Amino acid sequence: MIMEIFKIIEPTVAKVPVVISVPHAGTFIPEDIRSKMDPGISDQLDDTDWFIDKLYSFAGELGITIIVANYSRWVVDLNRDPGNQPLYNDGRVITDVVTITDFNGNKIYNDDHLPNEEEVSRRVELYHKPYQEKLAELLNETRKEFGKVLLFDAHSIRKSVPGIRSEDFPDLILGDNDETSAHPELVRTAVNSLQNKGYGFSHNYPFKGGFITRNFGNPSENIHALQLEMCKTNYMDSSEMIYDNGNAERIQKVLNETLVSLIETINKI
Repeated sequence: MIMEIFKIIEPTVAKVPVVISVPHAGTFIPEDIRSKMDPGISDQLDDTDWFIDKLYSFAGELGITIIVANYSRWVVDLNRDPGNQPLYNDGRVITDVVTITDFNGNKIYNDDHLPNEEEVSRRVELYHKPYQEKLAELLNETRKEFGKVLLFDAHSIRKSVPGIRSEDFPDLILGDNDETSAHPELVRTAVNSLQNKGYGFSHNYPFKGGFITRNFGNPSENIHALQLEMCKTNYMDSSEMIYDNGNAERIQKVLNETLVSLIETINKI
């Protein structure tokens, strides 16, 4: 079976200079890769950003273009450096562009198999590169049309991941690579829109943006990038496996207000 690398969701109203990237909601794993994985792990896909594309589906009504990955991050991680330069050096579990463990260090593959360098290169070429190229195309086309563009990289994570840190995560974590990946006014707008809304909020800690934010965010070239990490409990039930409409609607109000404010801000800078 062949699956498209990504899907593009076009806006339903006049386009605005914002692109949302959803790199970790995909669940497809080719059978030749899945067959080498531990079924007890691969049947769960625990590090998936479940339903983030569904959560942000309202964004098309704001004029925002969305790109969503179809492949699981356990095939290739689109938010990691293809050359495996680590994002952090603080002792947390660091997963590679082709990871062999989940966030808590549990092995994904059967004991007799580990992806070798050739296999890693193959996956980067087949799955990582096309997503990055399409995202770059969307950003450049939008910048050409509007003179500027904001990339909003959308993520979610379990409330508790001991492999990354012992404490629970804040509900909402805004990342902008220490305020270097976006114009200060966009950063200010995002912070003001997300904090004090009934959700715990943190800025650049413990996440400050992954490869996508750091690679594409270049304010001097009028390409701005923000990453929003959020706890799955914001929009799922307590099991963090089932979409909860009530929770989702509450956080969608905050997300909608944030994106509307960011559109207004980028149109002014």
